[in-house]
Amino acid sequence: MTDSPDRDERHLARMQRKKAVIDERIANSPNECGLLLVLTGNGKGKSSSAFGMLARSMGHGMQCGVVQFIKGRNSTGEELFFRRFPEQVRFHVMGEGFTWETQDRQRDIAAAEAAWEVSRELLRDPSIGLVVLDELNIALKHGYLDLDQVLTDLQARPPMQHVVVTGRGAKPEMIELADTVTEMGVIKHAFQAGIKAQKGVEL
Repeated sequence: MTDSPDRDERHLARMQRKKAVIDERIANSPNECGLLLVLTGNGKGKSSSAFGMLARSMGHGMQCGVVQFIKGRNSTGEELFFRRFPEQVRFHVMGEGFTWETQDRQRDIAAAEAAWEVSRELLRDPSIGLVVLDELNIALKHGYLDLDQVLTDLQARPPMQHVVVTGRGAKPEMIELADTVTEMGVIKHAFQAGIKAQKGVEL
């Protein structure tokens, strides 16, 4: 498509209208508070997004905490990286591997309960600005934790603390409580073509 002065003028007018709308919305949204974000769905990118927010929070000098509920048998790149900053990130890997690997429900329940106790400590600490609860949705989906207790603890956290919950199959009650919910969808995945998980992408 060729450029023209008319097209440039229409673009300028459209962007000016859009800026006015956005500026008004920003002016009418002055409040700040701790947010609960839920990242769910079958697509790739839930934990990746959460750890992106973790890096962003650290860039702002915030104290952070991470609890991983399911992952744990093998070290991931994010664990190896964020453990380099123990003065700023409390990183807890509490899972014993994916449920199809452990094949022991009582053992998985015990691991999830221990992970939630650590999570509660982070959720009670007003010095921590961001808490990532990685794969918490999976633990709730399988009934490893009491949903009402989890929701109560999330609601009781310090008012300026942000929490990111990841994992497929988020419970409707978790979605209702959340401030922001993103569902990752699958369009195409390399694993479907027989390509195993790659370091730096999935691990």
